[in-house]
Amino acid sequence: MRPDTPADHITEAERLLRTAGRYPEDREPLLLRAAAHLELAGERERATTLYDDLLAAPSPAAPLLIRSLKAANLWEYGHEAEARAIIEGVRRARPADPAPWAIAAETLEAHDEPAEAEATFTEAARLLVAPGDEVPYAVQSLLAGRHRVRRAMGLPHDDLDTLADRLHSGNVPLDELHDPKRLWSLGSSDPAELRAEITRLRSELGSYRTALSRPFPVAVLHWPERELDELLAAYPELEAEYPTYRAHLTDIEASLRELAQSGTPNLGIVPATVPSYEAFAASESSTPANPDLLPQYATTLAARGRAAAWPPARTAPCWCGSGRAYGECHGSARE
Repeated sequence: MRPDTPADHITEAERLLRTAGRYPEDREPLLLRAAAHLELAGERERATTLYDDLLAAPSPAAPLLIRSLKAANLWEYGHEAEARAIIEGVRRARPADPAPWAIAAETLEAHDEPAEAEATFTEAARLLVAPGDEVPYAVQSLLAGRHRVRRAMGLPHDDLDTLADRLHSGNVPLDELHDPKRLWSLGSSDPAELRAEITRLRSELGSYRTALSRPFPVAVLHWPERELDELLAAYPELEAEYPTYRAHLTDIEASLRELAQSGTPNLGIVPATVPSYEAFAASESSTPANPDLLPQYATTLAARGRAAAWPPARTAPCWCGSGRAYGECHGSARE
């Protein structure tokens, strides 16, 4: 069950903190996720403490991401000056990762600082968009955010706005999605206007499947061929789930495409191993032959930061391990 109330979020945060104690090698992604739940529960000071603990570690893997998340959280409970100072530090550091830029810009946007938000989005885009190169999905989200802010400010289109329009794959054009006049539609008493606005909002939500601020993917298991052979030899009850290795690979790609088309955000693939799965089953006081454990195992691996984002770039190696480019392998049928 997904957390819905503050108490649920606190319970989930405590579970993640306990998990971090059992898996110190995955401490950072687990504590980041726990901090997110604490924020949703309104426990913002506790969340800040977790961010500080992560930053105090000897070598945090993503210090600028943590700083930007801390700034966003601080601003929400009255520490605007400190949040601004942190955001300025993140901008000066010019991270190569889109996530800190996006969180910093969206924090400024959320607190009615459109000019600073636009400047932050623009700095990121100019740094991370290389002419002629494929634009990663995370950077496409930055371009869309920049387009949104500039549209609200009434600024004319420039080359990056044109690129954002070209990369946008939703049914509703970005100019329409980001039209400031849409705010008036939400107060309309005309059913047709309201239905049209609901359609636009659905399209927008489906388009902004960003894994930037808190990358906690909906994950699908990938059993490498040797691991799958070992799994089925030990637990033949699972053959109904995995009739052949080829079918397993086909099902992974098909499932992820279906989830993407439904608007599910933050999709990922996690590699599975038999020893890890058996340990997970033991921790759940269950048998590995129980197919109901498989999605729980995938979720646990994703929470520990083991998921790779899907889809990869068309020129990147395919997730299946074939050694071929994704666009020439399982991505060959993508539109």
